[in-house]
Amino acid sequence: MPLMALASSLIGAQLAPSPSWATAPIALMICGTAIAVVPATQLMRKLGRKIALFWFMSVGVLGCLIAIVALQIASFTLFCFASFILGVLSAALMQGRFAAMESVSEDNHATAASIVMGGGIIAAFIGPELAILGRQMSTVDYQGSFALAIACIGMSALALRLYKPAPQTLVAATQTQTPAMVLLANPTFFLALSSGAIAYVIMSFVMTGTPISMHHFHGHSLLDTKWVIQSHIAAMFLPSFIAPLLFRYIGIRGMMLVGLLCYCTTIAIGFSNTSVTSFWWQLILLGVGWNFLFIGGTTLLPSTHPEQDRFKAQAINDFTVFSFQATAALSAGWALNLLSWQQILIGCLFPVTIMLGLLLWERLRTTRAKLGH
Repeated sequence: MPLMALASSLIGAQLAPSPSWATAPIALMICGTAIAVVPATQLMRKLGRKIALFWFMSVGVLGCLIAIVALQIASFTLFCFASFILGVLSAALMQGRFAAMESVSEDNHATAASIVMGGGIIAAFIGPELAILGRQMSTVDYQGSFALAIACIGMSALALRLYKPAPQTLVAATQTQTPAMVLLANPTFFLALSSGAIAYVIMSFVMTGTPISMHHFHGHSLLDTKWVIQSHIAAMFLPSFIAPLLFRYIGIRGMMLVGLLCYCTTIAIGFSNTSVTSFWWQLILLGVGWNFLFIGGTTLLPSTHPEQDRFKAQAINDFTVFSFQATAALSAGWALNLLSWQQILIGCLFPVTIMLGLLLWERLRTTRAKLGH
């Protein structure tokens, strides 16, 4: 996925019929993730995580092969289709953290999840490196990048052979008839969902536009652009190791406020400067802000509904978050074609203001509920 974060928008800028559609591939990749989240979960429940992951890895190899063909014939439509398929693979790989947690005792769940999240830091550096390394491996730019991605999927499949699934237990899932609107009417549930959605909207909007803005509009080198994207993705995952400690001291809503402060600082830095160093700081703070808001919303979500509603609540949350992320990624290309980088960043103040308002609204509603009003 970090490979796609760097390469897809640059490829889109070359193949798209209009600059406004340059970010369509990454937007469709996110759409693929949003659409495939629930089917991937259901398939793993029926086939087991190991077999289902093998199937999805095969789908990922197919996506890479289609991308190679699309680049060969310079087909923007086919490349967008390949991106969508790679998004489907991403939906399955996201379940890896649950597979890790199921393989250890309950006391070690947090450690297992942190180790898997730590894989994102490694991916942050390897992915963009593969994109650059494979760019000129053949006569067509970036074909080699997807060949290297196939090699990565192959190595992952070999590693997966060592995985021993936890024994499956037959748990009779209680069917719930709670309407979605009833869940959404809960202010705390709505806050948790909004925190994840707004975290992704701003992060995806700015991150998707950064490679084009840096490389095409401001003339920074591809190596500098790669370094900024690598640093950003690392910053998205590094705070996960200290987040539990911060939760203990400032609470979930405090973490959300810190995340919004990071976003505001990103906007302020980007508004004043467009140097490589400025872009680096913007994307670092963007990653940290995303982590605090997304992890905050994810941590708050389980406390907002009865246990029997967890599958419906998680489905509503994930579909909403990734749908908003896809919309933001697609609109980034349109915005870059019409607005300056500073104007784009100023526009991000709108969702930040909405999130601040939701935090205040949820606090008032829950306080009144406790007082019996």
